[in-house]
Amino acid sequence: MSAYIVFTRENTTDQAELDAYMQAVAPTFEGHPVRILAAYGTQDVLEGAAPEGVVIVEFPTMTHARAWYDSPAYQAVARHRHRGSAYRVVIVQGT
Repeated sequence: MSAYIVFTRENTTDQAELDAYMQAVAPTFEGHPVRILAAYGTQDVLEGAAPEGVVIVEFPTMTHARAWYDSPAYQAVARHRHRGSAYRVVIVQGT
């Protein structure tokens, strides 16, 4: 069953660190069965405060999603995201 990682950027604290993350994240997907469904597109906020941006990434299963997220390649890059911004990140299983 498909799984989706949803990245919600709440605020940016260090643009240089966030830029480093954005430049380095794409290669971490190599070798993983992934499809990027949305990436910082136009938002129509229906409820609550608007986030700075949203990314939705699809994987075939929860196991595949965790394998990418926990991979040494992604974790090495994610440190830039952690230093440069506040995100909420969740994995949600599809129906």
